[in-house]
Amino acid sequence: MRHGKKINHLGRTDSHRRAMLANMASSLILHKRINTTVAKAKALRTYFEPLVTKSKDDSTHSRRVVFSYLQDKVTTAMLFKEVAEKVADRPGGYTRIIKTGKRLGDNAEMCFIELVDFNEIMLAAKAAPKAKATRRRGGGSTKAKIVTASATETVAVTASEEETESAVIETPENESVEITNNDEISDSPEIDSADDSTTEESK
Repeated sequence: MRHGKKINHLGRTDSHRRAMLANMASSLILHKRINTTVAKAKALRTYFEPLVTKSKDDSTHSRRVVFSYLQDKVTTAMLFKEVAEKVADRPGGYTRIIKTGKRLGDNAEMCFIELVDFNEIMLAAKAAPKAKATRRRGGGSTKAKIVTASATETVAVTASEEETESAVIETPENESVEITNNDEISDSPEIDSADDSTTEESK
């Protein structure tokens, strides 16, 4: 019985288990996200996160300690340069496990394990938080204000429409007035000519 034994051997010998976790840690540093089983992801988290904490102290001793675990110069350099800068302000919890369901065949639980600070979608969502909805009792007053504002807008629109209609109606009357004035002006010379003819006859 394995009561009190917290290490999951993953069905492997100690050397095989350490080599597998080192390769998975290197892949996680390179790709920032890998797909594996939940049991391996939990074992990798306890193996990898102390190395990230060690990478915050960029010294020769820290590099040698991390290299003794990873056995890869490229991923060790990337851990100290790229990853350490991103997680400098984070006090632990550098990885996230996202379960994706069960695998066909052996029905093993699968998941993604990723570096938290390299998921740009979740970082953007946290950077722009949603506006909090208040639960005040004065919410009806805001609705009333909106209704009154819309009513005033409709009144203003109708008033402007009436003004335009009145302007359209007044234009024919003005034209008729101008025509009558022209007629009067045109008729006035005839009256003058008639008066002249009467004066000549009287003479």
